Parts: sequence; structure tokens; C-alpha cells
Amino acid sequence: MALTSLSWCLGAALVMFWPQTHLALAPENEVPLRPTTWLPEGKMTAITLPKGRTRRLFFTLKKKTRGMSVTVSPCDLPIEWSLAARTLKDKPLKSLQWSTKKSVPEVWWRGPGTEEKMHSFTGNTVDTYQGPSYPHTSVYILRLRSKQKNTRVTVFLHEGLGPPGAFPLLPADPRVHTLGVGMTSVTLSWAPSVSITRLPLTQKSYEYCVLANPQQNYPSVCAAQQSVRKDNDQKQEKKERRRRVTAWPILKEWWWQQWDSESESAPSSLVDEFADLQCACQGTESVCTVSELLPETQYYFDVFVFDRVNGTSAAYKGTFARTHEEARPAITTLRDGELRWVTFHDQGVRSEQFFSFRPRGLQQSGLLTLQSCGKGEKVKVTVSSKGQVLTSKAVGGDLEHIWLQGSPTYLIHLEREGTATDPALPGGLTASVKLQTSSAYHRRGVPSLPSTLQIKSFNRLRGCNSITLAWMGTEERSLYCVYRRKLGSSEAETGALTAPCLGPESRSDTERVLCKYFQELNPRRAVTTAVIGGLEPGMAYVFDVYLMRRWGIPIKYASKMVKTRKEC
Repeated sequence: MALTSLSWCLGAALVMFWPQTHLALAPENEVPLRPTTWLPEGKMTAITLPKGRTRRLFFTLKKKTRGMSVTVSPCDLPIEWSLAARTLKDKPLKSLQWSTKKSVPEVWWRGPGTEEKMHSFTGNTVDTYQGPSYPHTSVYILRLRSKQKNTRVTVFLHEGLGPPGAFPLLPADPRVHTLGVGMTSVTLSWAPSVSITRLPLTQKSYEYCVLANPQQNYPSVCAAQQSVRKDNDQKQEKKERRRRVTAWPILKEWWWQQWDSESESAPSSLVDEFADLQCACQGTESVCTVSELLPETQYYFDVFVFDRVNGTSAAYKGTFARTHEEARPAITTLRDGELRWVTFHDQGVRSEQFFSFRPRGLQQSGLLTLQSCGKGEKVKVTVSSKGQVLTSKAVGGDLEHIWLQGSPTYLIHLEREGTATDPALPGGLTASVKLQTSSAYHRRGVPSLPSTLQIKSFNRLRGCNSITLAWMGTEERSLYCVYRRKLGSSEAETGALTAPCLGPESRSDTERVLCKYFQELNPRRAVTTAVIGGLEPGMAYVFDVYLMRRWGIPIKYASKMVKTRKEC
């Protein structure tokens, strides 16, 4: 027990005394560094680059090695890297007070000698130094640095004058070409990789991967993977915010620390990471059609050739293209108060037309009136403004009023619902829908309508040369016009009536009998009558009454057939 207490006291004393002793023995400007990394030959080495810190990798070549190549592949950010050859004047002393805290390359770097710069590069693309070796060099030093953010790089060292053989070979023209651009697809082509053309057809260790995105071109597979992971992290972070979980930022910081503390010489499992990319095309074909794209959108296309055996890749020079805009339908401008007959020429299931209307006045209000002329056929009308749907309804044979208010312009979309069962329109009509738009800056809403659109005739007041009609009016002062049409013997038997869409503009002036103004503030008593004379005895007539308005399509009452008396 006494021995244990004595050991504990000695340990505590050493801990308290060690910092002062260490500072006294170490040089004045000496900074404790991590153990230096030896760069292995013929292996992919993944390196973590913290922001603003220079990482050094040391390597030596075998005797009688005539040449070498060093390939540095940045991930997603620009980096600076350089290669230098250091020759020592004297061998490092073995007995140094602080040599136990340093690896051998660090001691060589501290020792006296000369250093010659061999190569330097700045950028985010793959760069390779290939050249002869330096015979009197003691050690080669590879320096890497990232100024923007923490990032990763992959380094590959090859001894010899020939090609490394670990990376797929690109053709002399590594550009991606655009063969054709459509509304939702783009066809690409590129020169085949030499690595693929040299292989027999049975061996499939190389293949292409085509990526498409609306953001940017990627210089490497790692950059594309980082972008995918960043998007996934942002989505996950949004989900975590919704759940009000605060552990993610702490875990994220911990992950960066763990990543930084990992061994830089650990090989990167690139083969497993290929599955993260959603390739538009895979295989050995050098032509690809990327489909399911959005119209009128710019996309960036990258082509990578993968080496499945070595877990490496090479990037072609990407391109971009803008898909064609979607075929927009013709939009007809409606004039104020214009009465328009709309015809659907297509007999298919979807037949549509577009119109635009701009009401007058500061109130930006208007009245849309429309009516379907087909037998039992309905038309769907959708009114929108600035991409927002304001109203949508199905219009049949009855007159529909839609109040427009609050927008400077309106888009009116007419679409026939289903296939017309009877394409022939009644009464010799050549249009499917009757449409009118008018500014109504002096009104506050849809105009009032009669309580019923039926016309009544009085049998007691029916004579040989005249009849009496009655119909309901409104509390607004309006003009009512009566039209008549004499029927033949065959029409009188079948009771042929006037088509609902036939308005006063389609009737002959000789058919008009009279027009009168009427107004009654009490809707229950808004009944008006008219005596129609000048008729022939024993003849059948069809009478139509129209409620004439300054705004909107005239309202047609239901046709009424009346036969005069033969004898009086």
C-alpha cells in the first residue's frame, strides 16, 4: 500500500514538472507536430485538408528508379499543391533531445540542406506531375493546402516512366458534345475512352456514368458525391429543425473532428461510393439520351469513366444545354364587350382554348358571361390571374355569369369535358360556346336575373290575328325584345324551337316584333306583358323574348310555341 502511494506521488510530481523541463529542452520556435505521413507507392491515399493548414507527405524512390508520377485529385474545392526534392548536406544526428517526438522525415526537413521545387498547381481539377527522378535527392516533399474550407484529396504515387495504369485513360478530345436538345430530353455523345476500346468485349471493368443536374458541372466524382450529400444533409437538417432536435450541430462538429483525426493513409473505398450517384446512363456506350427533364431549364452534364478494379475514375469536360420551352397554346385577346363564338375543332377528349382579358377602370372589375351551345355538352371554364386559379366551374346550356375583380389581367381557359356525343349543333350553329367579357367598373357584382325564364300565353286572350304573352322581369331597368318565327306544317307538328344559343345578333330584323323597357322594384310583381298582333289565323308561331343588357350576353327565355285560332 505504501509502495502504491509512493508511485502515485512520483507520477504527480512528473506531471507538474514535465512542461517546464520540455520547454527548456525544446528549441525556442519549436511547435509539436503530428507524426508525418509516408506516401505509399501504387496505392490510393486519401488526405484530409483542414482549412488553412499545410499538410506534408514524404516519400523516397527505390534505387535506379528513372522516373515517377504523382497524381492529385481534389474533391470539390480548389487546392494548392507542390512537389519539391530535398537534398541533405549531412545525415541527421541520431542523438537529439527532441528526436523521440519526431518522425525521421521531420528530422530531415529540419536539418540543413537544399530544396528544389519540381511542380506546383492550383485548382479543383485532377493534376499529374510526371518526370524523371532526382538521383541525389534524400526525400521528396508533397505539400497540400486548402484556403476555403475543409476538404479531401486523393494522392497516387507511381514509380517508373510509363503511365500509372491506375486511372482510366481519356481520349485526345475529352469534351462532351450535344447531339440534340428537346423539351424534356438531351442527347449527348463523347469520344470513347482508350481504356474501354482496348479491352475485350467480355471484360467489363470500365464503364461510363452520365450525371445531369441544374446547378453546375463537377470536376470529379467526389465533387458530385459531396453535392449529393450536401443536399441530403440540408433535407435532413430541415427535418431535424421541424422536430426541434439540437443534437445535429454537435454531431456534425464531432464528425469533422473524427474525420480530421483519422489516418490520412487510409485508402478510399471509391467502389462502394459509386452507388451514391444516380447515373442517367451506365455502360460502355458513348451516346446517352437524358430524359425526364423539365422544359425551359438549363442542365449541366458530366461524363465519368470508372475503373471498377482500382476504384478510380476520370472526368470528361462537361457541357450544358437548355431544354426547349413547353409548347404554349395560343392566347386570344378579348376586347371589351366583344361577343365571341368559340369552336372546338378537335373532336378528341382534350380540346381547349385560351383567352385573355384586361378590364378597364381603376377597380379592375369585369363580367364574364358564357353559355354552352352543344346538346348535353359541358365546357369547363377556369379563370386565373398571375398563375393563381380564381374560379373553375362547368358550363352547360344555362347562362353563366362570373364576376371578375381585383386583377389587372385574367386568363380564361375553356376545355371541353369528354368527347361530344352529338357534334352537330342545333339551329345551324357553327360554334360550341358563346362568350363575352365586358368591363363593369360601375357595378358591384353579377346583375340580377329573372326568377324564371318561362313565357306564358293566355288562351282566353288568344285570337285569330293576335296573342298575349307574359314573362318575369327584374328590378333593374332593362330592355326586352320579342321575336317571332312562323312555323310550317311539319315544324308545327314536331314543335321545332329556337336553339338556346341563338341570340338577337343571329336573328333577322324582320323577326323582331317589339322592344320595351321594364323595371319593377318588387321582384314578386316584376311581370310584364305584350300583345303581339299582325298574325295569320290558324298558324303556329314560335316566340322568343330576350333580356337585352349593356353588359354580358342577352338572356334568352325559353321559346314558346303558340297557334292562333282558325275562326273568331
